[in-house]
Amino acid sequence: MTYDLIIVGGGINGCAIAREAAVNGLNVLLVEKDDLAAHTSSASTKLIHGGLRYLEYYQFKLVREALQERERLLKAAPHLIRPMHFVLPHENAIRPWWMVRLGLAFYDRIGGRISLSRSRSLKRRDDLFLAPLRRKGKGFVYSDCWVDDARLTLLNAMDAAQHGARIMTRTALVSAQRRDGVWQAELSDGQRIAARAIVNAAGPWVAEMLADIHVQSRSKVRLVKGSHIIVPRLFEGEHAYMLQQPDRRIVFAIPYQGTSTLIGTTDVPVARPEDAGISEDEALYLCAAANRYLGRQITPRDVTSSYSGVRPLYDDGAPESRAVTRDYVLELDSEGPPALSVFGGKITTARRLAQQAFDTLAGAMNWRRNASTEDRPFPGGEMANFSRYLEEVRKGWPFLGEARSLRMARAYGVMLGEMLDGVSSAEAMGRDFGSGFTEIEARWMRDREWAATADDCLMRRSKLGLAMSNAEQISFQVWWENLS
Repeated sequence: MTYDLIIVGGGINGCAIAREAAVNGLNVLLVEKDDLAAHTSSASTKLIHGGLRYLEYYQFKLVREALQERERLLKAAPHLIRPMHFVLPHENAIRPWWMVRLGLAFYDRIGGRISLSRSRSLKRRDDLFLAPLRRKGKGFVYSDCWVDDARLTLLNAMDAAQHGARIMTRTALVSAQRRDGVWQAELSDGQRIAARAIVNAAGPWVAEMLADIHVQSRSKVRLVKGSHIIVPRLFEGEHAYMLQQPDRRIVFAIPYQGTSTLIGTTDVPVARPEDAGISEDEALYLCAAANRYLGRQITPRDVTSSYSGVRPLYDDGAPESRAVTRDYVLELDSEGPPALSVFGGKITTARRLAQQAFDTLAGAMNWRRNASTEDRPFPGGEMANFSRYLEEVRKGWPFLGEARSLRMARAYGVMLGEMLDGVSSAEAMGRDFGSGFTEIEARWMRDREWAATADDCLMRRSKLGLAMSNAEQISFQVWWENLS
């Protein structure tokens, strides 16, 4: 069989390109050597944002594009993406007050019309925002959005599959070469396939994939590790904190999974994609970053979990990792059947990247654009208002309870109605493995979301492994292995 397009890499960029191409009628195959969002795309700070700090490096185009995409994503996935207030304390800040105020005003306007509340100064009546801080001084409040990064990646793949794309996880591209006017490729399961064009969206492995398919590149990738720690909740409320550090970096403290606070991220140059993993120094750095501002002090002993991802940044020659651009570069090799390689990018701009990737390939292949994803909802996002939809869920399935109904409505959106069709009691959802995770949800992940291991379910698609005991996780793993 000959595909129009084979995409290597099941991270946010690869899945977004698969969606864009499939919606436009191409016959698409996506291969991922591990799970969807198994690496960088599930190791972000979970934000859909313009990147306020990028203004400091004059990356105005990137910020404008990201803010415009933030608006689109809010409408396309209102169940998965939600607005969040960010408090930016100004005590001990290394940037002058006027500079931050000017930057926030610019941030409010550079993206055009926005639906989120504009920035403002902290006021004395902001008790919820001020209470957790060690010093109740000056500061600012602005708006951005939170997202479940792994599930957003998954929704891109689901929409692609609904339009005919073939998604193959646990399948690597072993080799590919140009022959007879197409790409002849071999997969790790022994299959041999042909494709008219190939996309290298392998993320941190983009350079290795270029070597595997024998394509020369002018661009280089810089690998930078970003680590996060999770600690018991440090403050009440659903707002977050943006904390300026003496080294001019920014560290976020964000409510996470109801009972925890997520703190990140670091910027550590690494030599290999396999070098993901938090170091002792990074844990100490993140604890100190939070302790400079928040009243509840922490040490590495308070860390309940952590994660690290290697970001494949486009190497623009910046002297420091924190200054390297977060913009993306697409490089087309058209010496025969086209090969398009993706360098850099961020979750917020993945849809725009995919749109540009399709248009670049379309120009080389004389493909026609038949549809746009600009105003297209993601699976589950076909709703006008999330709060009203949540009310409907709680009326229709009252046995879910408040916490579980919120979690499941956010994770699945209107697809929840399909999952729970005919279910009239908690018992009908099957065995409860802990933290409200039941058989019906696990089977959905296996049948609809390409989950192949217990870890796929507990750590990426639900994050409930963070709340479950070791015994509960082992019990689920045994059940899962018998199911599979």
